[in-house]
Parts: sequence; structure tokens; C-alpha cells
Amino acid sequence: MQRMSRAIVIHQTGGPEVLRFENVELPSPGHSEALVRHHAIGVNFIDTYHRTGLYPLPLPTGLGTEAAGVVEAVGPGVDDLRAGDRVAYSSGPPGAYSEARVMPAERLVKLPDEIDFETAAAMMLKGMTAEYLIRRCYRVERGQSVLFHAAAGGVGLIACQWLKHLGASVIGTVGSDDKAELARRHGCSHTIVYTRESFVDRVRDITGGRRVPVVFDSVGKNTVVGSLDCLAPRGMLVSFGNSSGKPDPLDLLTLSIKGSLYVTRPTLMTYIHSREDLLESARALFEVVSSGAVKIEIGQRWPLSAAAEAHRALETRQTTGSSLLIP
Repeated sequence: MQRMSRAIVIHQTGGPEVLRFENVELPSPGHSEALVRHHAIGVNFIDTYHRTGLYPLPLPTGLGTEAAGVVEAVGPGVDDLRAGDRVAYSSGPPGAYSEARVMPAERLVKLPDEIDFETAAAMMLKGMTAEYLIRRCYRVERGQSVLFHAAAGGVGLIACQWLKHLGASVIGTVGSDDKAELARRHGCSHTIVYTRESFVDRVRDITGGRRVPVVFDSVGKNTVVGSLDCLAPRGMLVSFGNSSGKPDPLDLLTLSIKGSLYVTRPTLMTYIHSREDLLESARALFEVVSSGAVKIEIGQRWPLSAAAEAHRALETRQTTGSSLLIP
């Protein structure tokens, strides 16, 4: 008898209205695969990029790259997982917006007993993003000041706590006074409400004109130029998202004029490409969460069928912390 699962599917790119809640076939796991029954699903900005076609996928396609649940079955060649294991993931083929799915087993990470499913689904992609940004892409050291855009977002709240734990001083940009207060509660030393303040001027004021060695920027089009002006000589702009749109092309001579600057456009998928890197990143994340140094803020939850509503809230910046879909 053919098994089915309910899932969000898109048949064309576009706005949130293209998300369809459908019945899809649920195959048995093949070689090196595992069948996972989801308990919670993470909603991330990359999902909107897939939906709009900014990051093209073959159609029709599922959406979502992050979830947590229980292994129901494993295929041949899977030796380190078995039915009943609690697992989470944040990479692999899109399709997490579903009740259950088959996944490459090498992309699954076993969950520690002290981390529940909702916390896991809220933190895997965002938390491992924070890990590679501040520990491997640019290794932030104790005593440094850094600028983190969208400090009240899902990645921002995790990164700000982690940076404080490392002994860094965080300057965070936010869109409102309420978000500023939230960011301060999660480790921001200074907040800038970008809707009424120039973040470039404020960074210079806060640092006494020295500026910062690194800027972490997930906003994109609206902030890249200003982010460069916040960097000290030989500083690095880490541009890791496009929530305001794709940044305009950058003239490389600008980097020399502004002080021999560096720019990188990393992705989590590159930094956890190998099984070894994935497990090490997850281990570091589990450690800071289990110790209490980083607390995961779940700002909002929707039923799986309301994925379009979740996307609208995310794109209009009505969300704080992590967002979940519950099957």
C-alpha cells in the first residue's frame, strides 16, 4: 500500500500564494537514507528565496531545509541510526515542510536528550549559521567590537548571545524599539534602530571613530554600502543574506579606497558540506545551548498548513527570533 504524507509544494515561483498544501507520496528509504517523522519544522529566509526563484529549484518542489523529529525506518547502508532515534537537520534537499520525508542519513544529527524537538528545529540552521560566521568565517576574539545587522532575528539572537559568551561587544541594528529591547536581552551591548538612526554614524560614535573589524550582514541591498563604511582598515564584511534584496554589484576598487577591506559571501552549506564539519558545528551549538550560554527564542509558531502566513510575516519583518511550522 502506497504511503502518503501531507506537505507544502510549489508548482511555480512567486509570492506566498504559490504555496500549496498537498498529499505527496512517501517512499521507503533507499540506500543510505532514513525516513523521519517531523515534530517541528524551521522557517528560514532561504525558504523565501527558493519560493521566489531567487535561488532556483527544479519544479515542482517542496520547501524547507530544517526540521526535527524521529527516525521511523532506515535503508541499507545506514549503520549509525536506527528507528526511534531523535534527530534534526538543517541541510539536504528541500522538503522539510512536510509531515514526514526521506532524508540522506549523513545529513541527520542525533539530538542530545536535553534538547527538545521545537528547540532543535528553531536552532539548527540559525545556530550553525551563527557558529560558522563567528568561529570560522571570521573568528571573533574576546574584547573585539562587531556589528551585527538584524540582531533581533533568528540568527541574530543566537549570534549575539554567543558573541557575548566569547567576550565580544555587539553593536546590533534592529527595526524598532521593541526589537532593540529584545536584542539587548540577548547580548547586544548597543542597539541601533535603523529606521530613525544612521547606523554608520552611530557605529563611529560608539567606537570612538575606530569602527569595527567585522560586520555580519544578512540584510543585503539596503545595508552593504553602509556596512563597508563601518569597517576599520583591513576589516571584513560578511554578507550572508539578502532580506532587503540582492546587493548591487561592488566595484573592487572601493575595497582599496576604504582601507584594504575584505568581503565574503559564505553559505552554511559550504561550511557543513562534509559530515565531519556538520557534526563539529552541531557539537559546538549543542554545547552552548546545553550550558545555558545561548537560549533559543521561538517567536512564533504556525500549523504546517499555514506556511504562506509564515512567509508573509517573515518577509514583512513581523517576526522575532525563530519561526516554526508544526505538522
